[in-house]
Amino acid sequence: MAKKRPEDPPKGSPAWMSTFSDLMNLLLCFFVLLYSMSTVDADKFQQVIASLQSNMSILPAGGASIGEGEMISSGVRQLEFLDSYYKDLSNSKSEDDSEGSKNSVYEAYHEQELSESEQMAQEIQEQVDNAGIQNLVEVEFTAEYVQLSLSGAILFDSGKADILTDAYPIVDKICAILEGYASNVIEVEGHTDNVPMTSKTYADNDVLSMFRALTVANYIRDNTSIEPSHVKSSGRGEYCPIADNSTAEGRARNRRVEIKIFNSYNSDTD
Repeated sequence: MAKKRPEDPPKGSPAWMSTFSDLMNLLLCFFVLLYSMSTVDADKFQQVIASLQSNMSILPAGGASIGEGEMISSGVRQLEFLDSYYKDLSNSKSEDDSEGSKNSVYEAYHEQELSESEQMAQEIQEQVDNAGIQNLVEVEFTAEYVQLSLSGAILFDSGKADILTDAYPIVDKICAILEGYASNVIEVEGHTDNVPMTSKTYADNDVLSMFRALTVANYIRDNTSIEPSHVKSSGRGEYCPIADNSTAEGRARNRRVEIKIFNSYNSDTD
């Protein structure tokens, strides 16, 4: 009786190998995902480098490129180059963090300056309103100071730098307000329009604006208890207009005196 021929085994790999391969692929994807979400701790990495340096001094066979440097392969290059590369990365990160910290400090400081100036402006505006000169004095503020602006026509005759007698009550009320800020730096600025001077007393608009500012500054020094060294004056001539000099209204606005009361952050009175 003829023997039955045994069946040929199934072609290809055993069925269990397909399942095993799928499992390995899944594990590989899992670890790649973990690696992609991981971060390198520079300090720990340097400790590993130092440990390898002390024990091996070189990398084992196999090559790797560090940044744009030379290849590390077959133990030819020592790990000190790798150490230097990561030190550079660490230093760069520290500089970026330091710059960001400086910016944060500056922004916080600027906010404090602005907040103090705003508070001062509100207080001064209330005093201006109570004194009844709100239609004659404009109050503005920046992060450095609070500014009081007065029209030059109220204070001076055309081409002159002597305060008008009728303007004394107005300047006296401003002096009373300034008394409350005796520890702050106060700067008086004179401004003119761009019409050329015809006066024989003052050579040009620069000189006129300087003398007008000085006259108001001296009046403040003489009629308040403010330390004279805290009061400064300067003439700006026609170079800082706030309106169009081509119109009569614009020129009238540009002829002005500005009194700046610097906040505590910007008052160097030492």
